[in-house]
Amino acid sequence: MNEPPSVAPSTATEGQRHETTTPGNGRRSGRGRLDLSLILKAGADLIEDESIHHLSMRNLASRLGVQAMSLYRYVPSRDVLIDGIVDLVLQDLDANPDVHKEPVDGWEEFVRRLSYGFRKVAHDHPQVFPVVATRPAQAPWIRPPMRSLTWIDRFLGALRESGFSAEATVRAYRAYSSFLLGHLLLELAGDDVAISDIIPDASGTEGATDQATLSEEADLSEFPSISELESLLKENHSRQEFERGLEETISWMARLRDP
Repeated sequence: MNEPPSVAPSTATEGQRHETTTPGNGRRSGRGRLDLSLILKAGADLIEDESIHHLSMRNLASRLGVQAMSLYRYVPSRDVLIDGIVDLVLQDLDANPDVHKEPVDGWEEFVRRLSYGFRKVAHDHPQVFPVVATRPAQAPWIRPPMRSLTWIDRFLGALRESGFSAEATVRAYRAYSSFLLGHLLLELAGDDVAISDIIPDASGTEGATDQATLSEEADLSEFPSISELESLLKENHSRQEFERGLEETISWMARLRDP
């Protein structure tokens, strides 16, 4: 099951067109073919080398050795470019042979391997990962860093197949994503990644539009587990989840004191 890419050419013709690139600022040598994949990879490299704040169409074009206007044939805006880079980085999960797509060895091993897969993504892309974690989601129930509908569906499906009730599956998804996000961002901060300097300015208007588009118009039939649990996913229990997580943490701390 392949999730449609969030970044796509405006027409099929443009998607097939290739631009010839020339060296820019000494970053590239020889001549190559400009396409969407190359643009996104160069954008991710630029963020890692110089930070999200230096990502602009002009700087990216310079790195690729093309005119800035050439990029707009493939990505209509900087926001769309960033979303594409986020999707590109998360493709590392699919490429990682240690990450299972189904709970073939049980749900615990599935979650464990997925967690180490996300950790590898974070450490392989320390400047991009905070962007993955903080970009406005397409719907309130999409909880970073698991932004991919494909991986959310796999996660929910793995728990449902393993005997979790619908309610327990959604509670586990929320608790797990909170743990994963908080722990990995703290890890990166401990490695001297300046998290607060990486988080880009987000457009509230654009984010709201994306959320409305996905929640009201998107066809989720390609993601059966999401479709089954959609109404539960949309419920907001943030306060109860915080209180439950706090009490469980306090109980765990108490067990440390009195083993």
